[in-house]
Amino acid sequence: MKDWSLKWMIVCLLCFLPLAMYLHLIAGQIEISFSSYFNSILNFDANNTSQVLVREFRIPRLFMAIIAGAGLSLSGMFMQTLFKNPLAGPYVLGINSGASLLIALSLMTGVQFFQSNFGLIGTALIGAFAAGMLMMLIAQRLKSQITLLLVGLMFGSFTSAFVSILESLAGAESLKSYTMWSMGSLQQVEFGQLGVISLIFSLGILGSFLLVKPLNILVIGEKSASLLGLPIKSVRMLVLFLTALFAGLITAFCGPIAFVGIAIPNLTRILFQTTNHRFLIIGNCLIGAIFLVLTDAFIQVLEGQLSIPLNALTSIIGAPFVVFLLMRKLK
Repeated sequence: MKDWSLKWMIVCLLCFLPLAMYLHLIAGQIEISFSSYFNSILNFDANNTSQVLVREFRIPRLFMAIIAGAGLSLSGMFMQTLFKNPLAGPYVLGINSGASLLIALSLMTGVQFFQSNFGLIGTALIGAFAAGMLMMLIAQRLKSQITLLLVGLMFGSFTSAFVSILESLAGAESLKSYTMWSMGSLQQVEFGQLGVISLIFSLGILGSFLLVKPLNILVIGEKSASLLGLPIKSVRMLVLFLTALFAGLITAFCGPIAFVGIAIPNLTRILFQTTNHRFLIIGNCLIGAIFLVLTDAFIQVLEGQLSIPLNALTSIIGAPFVVFLLMRKLK
């Protein structure tokens, strides 16, 4: 697809994102005026119920939908480029599982440090990066990409079994905290945490754009890229670090959110029809954000009749799409 067509598509997505955000804001069961949204930020009154609801619940939830959708989509794009596999992603390759395992250890040990903002982020990052390194080492020994995906799924099963053991030993409060976290939710973030989350996310976006040229070269294959002078090992480490940064940050605060990291990067490639990562990064951010904002808006619409965990709904939507991709790849 030509550059002007890609730019036009990005403009359309940029116009659609505010509409999705508006739908998200009006999807709640309680109707709130837009003046309350502005006042909750510029002139906050702790005694005003509407402003408290907006500041403590709706704004953090909307911002996390945008950040989580964009971050998971980017981490999936990085994995698919690195492994040259459209079915690779932070969830399937065990990146999320590594973060989830250490988060489970943190929440069920009772150690207060791990339950702080930086403690949760650091724990999730370490778990995600360690899982990414493990998958990288395994990928170097396996020729079949399907086998690598199976290994990733087995690693996820292993961590799930380990978490089940921790759950059987945990106290009631710790078990409740982890169970609520594991369902996946955008409601666990407080307004005061948005600054730290936004800063880390922004640094990840900056790092992503700095890797555009190496990623574009990596598309032709590692051997060819190495002949062109690309430092393969350094690029691998940086890609894994950014994947861990996004997946770890989002997993720490939102819990595991399945299939976004696989489905959205593939959808973006289908729509954009390009290997230029400058456009793919922007496209993944916008499409991922729009998808998760609309998904969470749908959950809010149903809240009066039915409470659906975010992780369950993304799995219902994403799993059939991944099965379709797998069947197409095996043909």
